[in-house]
Amino acid sequence: MTCPPALLLCLLLLPTLPAAEFTQTELFRSGEGGYHTYRIPALVVTAKGTLLAFCEGRRGGGSDTGNIDILLRRSLDNGRTWSPQQVVADLGEDTIGNPAPVVDRKTGAISLLLTRNPGKDTERQIIAGTSSGTRTVWLSRSTDDGKTWTAPADITSSVKLPNWTWYATGPGNGIQLRDGRLVVPCDHIVTGTNAYYSHVIVSDDGGLTWKLGGSAGDKTNESAVVELRDRSLLLNMRSYNQQNRRALATSRDRGATWSSISYDDALVDPICQASLIRFRKDSLLFSNPADTKRVRMTVKLSRDEGKTWPVARLIHDGPAAYSSLAQLKDGRIGLLYERGEKRAYELITFARFDQRWLTAK
Repeated sequence: MTCPPALLLCLLLLPTLPAAEFTQTELFRSGEGGYHTYRIPALVVTAKGTLLAFCEGRRGGGSDTGNIDILLRRSLDNGRTWSPQQVVADLGEDTIGNPAPVVDRKTGAISLLLTRNPGKDTERQIIAGTSSGTRTVWLSRSTDDGKTWTAPADITSSVKLPNWTWYATGPGNGIQLRDGRLVVPCDHIVTGTNAYYSHVIVSDDGGLTWKLGGSAGDKTNESAVVELRDRSLLLNMRSYNQQNRRALATSRDRGATWSSISYDDALVDPICQASLIRFRKDSLLFSNPADTKRVRMTVKLSRDEGKTWPVARLIHDGPAAYSSLAQLKDGRIGLLYERGEKRAYELITFARFDQRWLTAK
């Protein structure tokens, strides 16, 4: 059947939509670059739109304990190309890790919250009080778009109570509230207990100084925070409630106190770190291994402030663990995450995609 000339001309004049985009770039491969294992990704976009991809470089092995440094790669073109790997923090044989960056929109300064302990001390020893040292909290800052960083400074006395043993910043991004306050999610353990608690630390001077905010209920630790449209905060937490679901709490006083905990049946979780960010003005994005095991890295989208998650797209079907989301300057979505074929910690990969790809049936 021949197409009528008028219809053919009309079809030719219709605008052509660009194809939905999904690409992946390997940023850190375990065993290369002088490090045995790369872990704990954290992704943030600077005020100028530069993309900063942080992680831990573990020299001697894959353990959370040992000689661990903080590494960074930068992208000036929304994740298409990346700078060589650079060392942001190296404290000799000590562990310096759990990167949690946050950007001040007014000044452009980037604050990087970190935690430190002697490299020979294990988490179990620190919790039991039998270690040679304890967990301390550190701050490094950049005022040149992430090119250079100050030597880490100890801020433990401002953000950790004397009866806390274990402590972790993030890992993953902090946020800036609409009123300017910086908020970084953290977690801790109280002396004499084995229960984790999520909490936040806050800054009201652009990241120069920090203080404690409130804590959520027990059996929670690594968490992510977003500001909702009504200016309340939503804390989304790794949970040890044996239900393989994400724990939630809200704050209506800028993080000073938190509600009782609830659980989201739509967010199945293998007891792992996850990421939560605001996307544009009307949506939230969430990423985690959407399973009871550390597999199937998935990104979900909510248009009702996290009440429901009708959109879900699989990113990697195999082993996967920690992740960090960011909205890129060009409006696309970036995901920095751990993945592999046999183990979740073989690679740290940057996935770049648009909303059309995410929401495609």
